[in-house]
Amino acid sequence: MLSLGIKQVAGYLVPEFVLMNEYDRWRKVADIFKLSKQAKLRLEWIIYYQEHNATETANHFGISRKTFYKWYGAFDRDNIYSLYKLEDKSRAPIHVRQREITSQQQLRVIQLRKRHIRYGKMKLEKIYQQIYQEKISSWHVQKVIEEKQLYYNPIKTAKITRRRKRAQKKKRITELQLAKLPFYKKKPGYIICIDTIVIYWNNIKRYIFTAIDKFGKAAFARVYNSKSSYNAKDFLSRLKYLLNDKMTNIQTDNGSEFSGCFRNACQELNIVQYFNRVQRPKDNATNE
Repeated sequence: MLSLGIKQVAGYLVPEFVLMNEYDRWRKVADIFKLSKQAKLRLEWIIYYQEHNATETANHFGISRKTFYKWYGAFDRDNIYSLYKLEDKSRAPIHVRQREITSQQQLRVIQLRKRHIRYGKMKLEKIYQQIYQEKISSWHVQKVIEEKQLYYNPIKTAKITRRRKRAQKKKRITELQLAKLPFYKKKPGYIICIDTIVIYWNNIKRYIFTAIDKFGKAAFARVYNSKSSYNAKDFLSRLKYLLNDKMTNIQTDNGSEFSGCFRNACQELNIVQYFNRVQRPKDNATNE
């Protein structure tokens, strides 16, 4: 029920919900529907727009007119259930990669794996092609092994898998909420954006580590022969000297060069390392 209480008006008992204005009812329904903070914020955009124009609304909330009209078009003031349309839509791809493997191929892989339980996917792929004169990718072999749990030591493999999953927990840059930072924190050294690019020059491959201070705008780059975590650590130490030890947080992608020695160096220097979300280059737009 939407009524939250009863009030007496002119001798009549009237639900509080009826006495609310339209905008307060929208807010109350949003609470009842348990909408997310982001959806409630979009509702505030629409409420603010009722007494202002789109340009004023966009400037007030720091968004673009296009973004406002996108969510305003999804909302229907005559249908309270349209509040659900203010929630973030799933960003998962509509068409995902499917495993193109037949039941016969799967059965053959299972038999080979049981016969050669210690062999890896690459070796099983070659044996499969030699026996059946048919191509099959190592990726398909690996997925069959994972699905059927065809491991030499399943208990040990399960422990390793759990350990790896625990190690993969990373602080994402979205946790820092840069857009909501107070002005006094937006100072040089608060967040340093680091990335690596590859160049080919005279048939030589080189890696350039780059760093930009998001708020201080200081920039630094250095070329290395490889993008090992040891070289990333060396780059960090030089960057630390350049910025006179003024580094609080560091933002990187999920590359291997930013683990190992680099991660340990960040811990020793008491610098918090934040990672970009996977396949989200806009997370590090400053450096990109």
